[in-house]
Amino acid sequence: MTAGTDPDDAFLEPLLRRCAVEPDFSVREMLTWALTRLSHQSVLDRVVAELDSPVDQARSQALHTLSKLRDERAWPAITSEHLHDANDEVARTAWRTAVGLIPDPERGALADELKLEFGRGDIDVQRSLARAFVELGDVGEKAAQASLLAADTAVRMHAAATIRLIDDPEATFYLDPGDA
Repeated sequence: MTAGTDPDDAFLEPLLRRCAVEPDFSVREMLTWALTRLSHQSVLDRVVAELDSPVDQARSQALHTLSKLRDERAWPAITSEHLHDANDEVARTAWRTAVGLIPDPERGALADELKLEFGRGDIDVQRSLARAFVELGDVGEKAAQASLLAADTAVRMHAAATIRLIDDPEATFYLDPGDA
């Protein structure tokens, strides 16, 4: 609390180190809040560097912090490797952060990149990806529609569930075997 209430850039490194290892989600949220209260450029530069960490949680928290900073200059640092990270939490956070930071002209390319993830993971991972497509709007719907023709049954079911969510963002996300 003190690090965010009385911001001091000297807290930057200790906060980032703790984000990488803190097991409690609520504590990580407080650490992220404290980071957003520090000098914006210093935090941005250092958090972007953290995206290359070999520690999954460090990458995930760096992406999460970027989503809170809402600085489009961070967009180029979100790579295909982040969007397709083997760790589900890193990938989910990358999807959410990417759709929040992407410049309008690149939205279609992001949708095409994200459609490669259809069929991935459990229901929570799939719901996260569907929410990213909802945020992408028309280009997200177009990419999801194209995925209805995929050879893989899981991809088609996920794409159909995503389209339902795009049509009604308040609806419950569900996979329907009949969509396959």
